[in-house]
Amino acid sequence: MVEGRRLEALPGRQVLADGVYEQIRALIMNDGIEPGARVNIDEIARELGVSGTPVREALARLESEELVSRLPLRGYRVTELLNRKEVDDMYALRLLLEPPSAARAAAAMSAANVALLEAELATCPAAPAEDAYSDYKALTAHDQRLHELILRLAGNVAVEQAFARTHCHLHFFRLNYNQPFGEQTISEHSLIVNALIAGNASAARKAMTDHLEVARDRLLSRL
Repeated sequence: MVEGRRLEALPGRQVLADGVYEQIRALIMNDGIEPGARVNIDEIARELGVSGTPVREALARLESEELVSRLPLRGYRVTELLNRKEVDDMYALRLLLEPPSAARAAAAMSAANVALLEAELATCPAAPAEDAYSDYKALTAHDQRLHELILRLAGNVAVEQAFARTHCHLHFFRLNYNQPFGEQTISEHSLIVNALIAGNASAARKAMTDHLEVARDRLLSRL
């Protein structure tokens, strides 16, 4: 663990569950607790100035996102980072699901869907200036929302659910942390959205494929 105080005590009237969850999540994403390390519930509760109950509730939420795992009778530990094969396997799944979905979404484009895509793209018009979690989490959240929106517009609920279960954006963010990738991501998103808005199914499929392959290769090059 990082030495010294890592967390900020929460104001008394703040909604504890959400506040504790966000702070522990940021700690994990920032490597404040190393992958594989046990989570000290008492220490976190003391730093935040709360009881152990909201800390355990937050950890249960983080377990559902696969950022922590439960140790029988021993609390929780932070999950390990994905290894090379796991990254490759996850992108293989995404390449099966997302390019065809982008093509279907483009073929079913409507004025309402165009508005949804444009609104989401506008939530993150530029890459973050810094590489801290607090800066990059907005880009990561946008990236996840955009990919989920495209799957939703494609109209296949089973594919949406399969994608959601991977928690891929959280895992990939942890591997990408402190690596500048924002400008490239924003540019690739624009190409995908432009193809979708144009109703060009083949271009949307290609733009999504290129986006995923570039992201995969960037991660694999560092593993």
